Amino acid sequence: MKQRKSSLWGQVFQRLLKQKIALLGLGFLIFIFVFSFIGPFFSPYVNLGVNPTNINQPPNATHWLGTDKLGRDVLTRLMLAGRISLTVGLGAMVMSVTIGSLLGIMAGYYRGIVDQIVMRTADVLMTLPGLPLLFIMAAVMSEWKIPTEHRLYIVMLMLSLVGWPGLARLVRSQVLSLRERQFIQATDALGLRDRRKLLNHLLPNIVPLLIVSGTLSVGGAILSESTLSYFGLGVVPPEASWGNMITAANSLIDFQKRPWLWIPPGMAIFMTVISINLLGDGLRDAIDPNMKRR
Repeated sequence: MKQRKSSLWGQVFQRLLKQKIALLGLGFLIFIFVFSFIGPFFSPYVNLGVNPTNINQPPNATHWLGTDKLGRDVLTRLMLAGRISLTVGLGAMVMSVTIGSLLGIMAGYYRGIVDQIVMRTADVLMTLPGLPLLFIMAAVMSEWKIPTEHRLYIVMLMLSLVGWPGLARLVRSQVLSLRERQFIQATDALGLRDRRKLLNHLLPNIVPLLIVSGTLSVGGAILSESTLSYFGLGVVPPEASWGNMITAANSLIDFQKRPWLWIPPGMAIFMTVISINLLGDGLRDAIDPNMKRR
């Protein structure tokens, strides 16, 4: 009896299971998502505000990671900050992948004037330094006094506008290669509409590229949001993010005497970004074994 061949994604999953370091990164990401999105439901300090009698307490049995300069529980703040940072990273990734993939497919398929407009726009954005450009955009947002509850979405939009050009160039080069394949020439012979060619035939063939690029871009978005928040230009208090938690420890005394204020959010950023990169590398090797480094 012949063995049933596994699907493409089944083979990818089997190869990913052999990537022990990638699985370690995936395990930590699952933990940080549970910690950030489910953990606050079990914390008794979520709805508690400023507590002047409990300021800058070191870690103890009641507050496992101590309290900050306003008497708030650092562990609970770390959970709530993880929600913001992860939401910004994922939201910015989804928007940048959507914009970059659509524009890249159109540029590679139609070429001509469409290709020139998309690629020249991408070239202009890529020549601009990303972080200073984000600082300028965030400073304008602060000058316009954007409400705190809306800043999260604007930060995601800013990160996606900066992040789509590189992905669009990758997608365009892939589509230019796919255009010459026989299955695309067959769709031309069948007289299929461009919409069906793009969405039903080209897009599925670049999904592996989008998965890997999107996974790796999440880490960059989290770092960028944390940097903006650290400088007071991203998510601002009372909303918590890992970046503005580090900003709260802004004195030499905090740095030397109160490490519980800045080490937990710093380690959260470090471990999350490292785990995302490990998972992205593992996905790349699992999707395309020929790229695996010896």
